[in-house]
Amino acid sequence: MNPAAEANKLTNKLGIRASDTAELAFKDVRVPAANLIGKEQEGFNQILDLFNRERITVAAQGTGLAQGALEQAIRHISQREQFGRKISSNQAVRFKIAEMATLIEAGRALYYRAAWSIDSGQEDHALIAMAKWFCAQNAVTVAQEALQMHGGYGFLNEYDIARFYRDCKIVEIYEGTKEIEKIVIANALLGKAK
Repeated sequence: MNPAAEANKLTNKLGIRASDTAELAFKDVRVPAANLIGKEQEGFNQILDLFNRERITVAAQGTGLAQGALEQAIRHISQREQFGRKISSNQAVRFKIAEMATLIEAGRALYYRAAWSIDSGQEDHALIAMAKWFCAQNAVTVAQEALQMHGGYGFLNEYDIARFYRDCKIVEIYEGTKEIEKIVIANALLGKAK
């Protein structure tokens, strides 16, 4: 394969390019009973349990992405001048920084509490779903605001904020989309009304 085609292959997905994600398909696979993990006919429940633990990890990932995007924005606006003064001196920009930092801290507290529910043996499915949804949404919001503060530079691959922006969207999707998280929360609060 030529170098240009190889480079194109590496960038054919939106974000988390360091993750070599691929589709796996199993057909006519037989697993000996001795290799069974967990209990027979309990696989779905095991997966749901795993999802709760992974949702905490995704909430932490979203918070980390948001924190990194905020740090990129602060560094950029503290150095860049526009119309003879630092961008950071603009009150509207300062308000955005305050809002972004508050979202990050609220998300961090929420996923810490959700993780505690698992660690303490009092697993709270709604709280875990809230943490995953909220932190993922924060990642997208904060990265978008940070990119906006970079102006046109935000679209250049030379600036890390472009990568943060690309990487954050997946946290709203994997381990349960934001819509699934809302269903989990509503079901926990209202019951499974039919």
